[in-house]
Amino acid sequence: MSNYTYDDVLSRIQLLAPDDQLRLLEDLAAIVRQRIIGEPLHSILELEGLGQEIWEGIDAQEYVNQERDAWSG
Repeated sequence: MSNYTYDDVLSRIQLLAPDDQLRLLEDLAAIVRQRIIGEPLHSILELEGLGQEIWEGIDAQEYVNQERDAWSG
């Protein structure tokens, strides 16, 4: 691994496009936040499949149709 000084890194960052600079800023904020808090960051994707047993055997379109019918009185 190369040893870059702060000034080396900063000068390289200035060469990036603005959208890449923003992406880098967001990534750095997440890294620092994780180091401060000490807890792993979570993703909304971790919720995939949660509660799927509740919908087992239920036809989605039929359920939506019943809900719409209930709205119209």
